[in-house]
Amino acid sequence: MAALRGPARRLLPPGGLAGLGLPPRRYRYRYKEKWAGTAPKISATRLALQNFDMNYSVQFGSVWPSIRVSLLSEQKYGALVNNFSDANRVSQELELLNAVDFVYESQKAAWHMQWDSRVEGVRGEETAPQETHSEQLSVEQTQAPSLLSASISPNIKCYTFSKGDVSRFPPARPDALGTLGYYLLDAASLLPVLALNVQPGDLVLDLCAAPGGKTLALLQTGCCRHLAANDISASRSNRLRRVLCSYVPKDISADVHITSWDGRNWGELEGDTYNRVLVDVPCTTDRHSVMEENNNIFSRKRLKERQMLPMLQMQLLLAGLLAARPGGEVVYSTCSLSQLQNEYVVERAVEVAETQYNISVHVEDLSYFRRLFQDTFSFFADCRLGELVLPHLTANFGPMYFCKLRREQ
Repeated sequence: MAALRGPARRLLPPGGLAGLGLPPRRYRYRYKEKWAGTAPKISATRLALQNFDMNYSVQFGSVWPSIRVSLLSEQKYGALVNNFSDANRVSQELELLNAVDFVYESQKAAWHMQWDSRVEGVRGEETAPQETHSEQLSVEQTQAPSLLSASISPNIKCYTFSKGDVSRFPPARPDALGTLGYYLLDAASLLPVLALNVQPGDLVLDLCAAPGGKTLALLQTGCCRHLAANDISASRSNRLRRVLCSYVPKDISADVHITSWDGRNWGELEGDTYNRVLVDVPCTTDRHSVMEENNNIFSRKRLKERQMLPMLQMQLLLAGLLAARPGGEVVYSTCSLSQLQNEYVVERAVEVAETQYNISVHVEDLSYFRRLFQDTFSFFADCRLGELVLPHLTANFGPMYFCKLRREQ
């Protein structure tokens, strides 16, 4: 109305524009409302890809384009054989599909390498001057191949198709007792379980257990005297229970202690208790983030949650270290390529453990894993701590980062 002056203003009825049945004109928010209504809506998957392009192109350099196209391509799976079913029959059926047990094949290749090195050593001794027994023992110890210098968790069988073979496994079928014969998962997700090196009689904690693939793999070892499986989400814990119900006999699954506690407090609840601790933390789940809108951590409403991830991951790893007994071993893992969620979290947790809790932690060398499983997975050669499986079109597993830590006595 302020714009109407003189005779024009006098023509308006009492009440101004409202008297004509017209809504009052509001100039104050007109531009803002128009801007808000026409702002482009960027999907969470696109935001994730933009974030990865900006950060991973710097971290991986010329390798990033190959990783990027692999992340956007169909993922490969492995079939974890269920030892609680008819494992021999299941293995035969998987072999008929031309799949191979990558764990067994890798160990067999390592043994052949060891045997060949010993044969070469014997041939060299035939022409070399005689040595004392102690000198021979010293040479054998220094020449022992590092591929077998550290053990892996036993009794785990997982079938995969060879590099370049993009065949799919059919869904698992239940046996006469209703138990499924194998569990489909990213085969790289078994590497943290193998690195944990579970031994008979161990007390084992899976701190972030759901949805259950790694927990199921831990049970396949047959070594857990007690297994505690925790996940802060009650719905995800229920999913874990359903997985165990489909794959594990009731008398075995009943011995798995499933909880929905905040894992960050585990060091206070059961400190200095476990021989082995698996800390498979929540992360940006890189492959999911570029492929699925549902439950995507790159959605705008989850910005603060995503920014706080490294802190949460460090707190969970620290809780795992506190839950381990002196001499116990902890494996930290993510399905992210990010250094901020991988090496930097490990470094920070080790620092806090030493400065605030006076706990000395040794980061183990896992380079033998890279050599042992190089025929199945594509590893990043420049990982400062731990190992990182990179997605690759010929072996499209991962990403999977894992690092092994030992709490000193």
